[in-house]
Amino acid sequence: MTISQWLLFIAIVQLIHFFGTWKLYQKAGFKSWQAAIPVYNAIVLMQIINRPKWWVVMLFIPIINLIIFPVVWVEIARSFGKNSTTDTLLTLLSFGLYIYVINYRDQSDYIENRSLQPRTAFGEWFSSILFAVVIATLVHTYFIQPYIIPTGSLEKTLLTGDFLFVSKYHYGARVPQTAVSFPMVHDTIPVAKIRSYLKNPEIPYMRLPRLQKIKRNEIVVFSWPADTVRQFFKKEARVDKPIDKKSNYVKRCVAIPGDTLEIIDGIIHINGEQTVLPDRAKPLYGYTAYSKTGISARELIKQGIKDLNRRFRIENDITQQQLNALFANNINVIRQGDMLIAITGSRGIPRSLIRKERLRVTELRETKKTVFLTIDEANSLTNNISLDSLVRNINQTKTNNTNFFPNDIRYNWNEDNFGPIVMPKQGITVVITRENIALYKKLIRDYENKSLEEINGTYYIDGKATDTYTFEKDYFWMMGDNRHRSEDSRFWGFVPDNHIVGKPIFIWMSIDGINDGISNWKVRWDRVFTTTNGDGEPVSYRWHFLAGLIVYQLVVRIRKRRKK
Repeated sequence: MTISQWLLFIAIVQLIHFFGTWKLYQKAGFKSWQAAIPVYNAIVLMQIINRPKWWVVMLFIPIINLIIFPVVWVEIARSFGKNSTTDTLLTLLSFGLYIYVINYRDQSDYIENRSLQPRTAFGEWFSSILFAVVIATLVHTYFIQPYIIPTGSLEKTLLTGDFLFVSKYHYGARVPQTAVSFPMVHDTIPVAKIRSYLKNPEIPYMRLPRLQKIKRNEIVVFSWPADTVRQFFKKEARVDKPIDKKSNYVKRCVAIPGDTLEIIDGIIHINGEQTVLPDRAKPLYGYTAYSKTGISARELIKQGIKDLNRRFRIENDITQQQLNALFANNINVIRQGDMLIAITGSRGIPRSLIRKERLRVTELRETKKTVFLTIDEANSLTNNISLDSLVRNINQTKTNNTNFFPNDIRYNWNEDNFGPIVMPKQGITVVITRENIALYKKLIRDYENKSLEEINGTYYIDGKATDTYTFEKDYFWMMGDNRHRSEDSRFWGFVPDNHIVGKPIFIWMSIDGINDGISNWKVRWDRVFTTTNGDGEPVSYRWHFLAGLIVYQLVVRIRKRRKK
């Protein structure tokens, strides 16, 4: 919605409020005109329903106001004697329009000093839950939101199964653009599996004041610019989402506005120099290990290399029941010639499962195996286990393709050799040419909402012929540390500043095997209550947290005893 549309919408809401309550204002001892003045009418209304004036602020906070408005409607009805369950239901189901009946037809008097205490145990319980939801929604929307890392694109910096607290106030909390949305869920309501928001009305893009700018090589949570799906891994027609309802990604911001980025043999270069990553950044690269005598997965695991597949030959004939038991443990089974091969992650086939299902298995030693290692791990590995060779996989093939940004057949970039490319910056003007238009056309059309067309070699932006363009936003380049297994800016390009969500600040829980079923979960205690930023190895503050919690509980109990 445009600003003028919003002003019209607000005017209509004010008229609805005035015509539905002006007599009630009079009954409560106020003037009817006081129901017509925006904001002031809300302050007066809080006096009428005997609620604190700071409630007015909540009426103007997106998402929070969706919870508060129904409460206010019910409070208005009860302030004029409408206390029954039927009255409450009529008020809620009519979206507050039942107040018109009270205003024009009902002869009820205003109850000035009505009790605000719930009359039933259910009412007290409901009030407590409602208050908790309001506070949680406020924190979730504008301050700190929990996330979970579902994939390994940032291994070994952030691990699959890390539970994060993400700060929204560091970069300035983004005000929700979906004015009507189910609180504390993202784009889909759980269980019901339906969309959690209405596309209209839509609030213009706004951010609260920020504490800091995004620094190069910080880990950032952002809305995936290319997101046009309702559910991952499910084929369906294109789904256009509001920005704040796009899927959230977490990557490392390797280039900031104004930077020139180039990837040479998998190594990132910024402004002509190899980038210097923070201590905790541990980029992974794909390597191929070779050994004529076979490579032992167990030896790799002993060296700390757990991100690999293992293959087991099943020696005995198996039943459907045994096969189902393997599938239930996320173990894939394939037929290779006359052999059945079980493929697992690094944990292999659990001994308990082998005994229970009476399986006979033999682990296969492969002569060629792909592993994902840091450069330091690769240097160490060749000294600790017997290998014929260990070669870093670098894609040197320069083929014109549409697989990588800018997804144009005229470019031959790939995941290991990419660019150079300049990050657009607000206020900077570039010359538009036939050669570089592919880099900027999506930015101009989709992110800055301009019309762009080419007629006889001349480019028209918003109907005006031009050979230059001045950027209106800042743009960032996001990449995963797991270089060969991360879908990132190399595939879909720039991340606009209005897609930034927040900064990960804390890992409050970490579970190994999070995708392998509850029976295979294992808490990584060394990562519980660790910070995501800083120098050196992560340090767990779980004991500090537990000590603080115990002290807090003691203080609360002492205060209660003193009051008694």
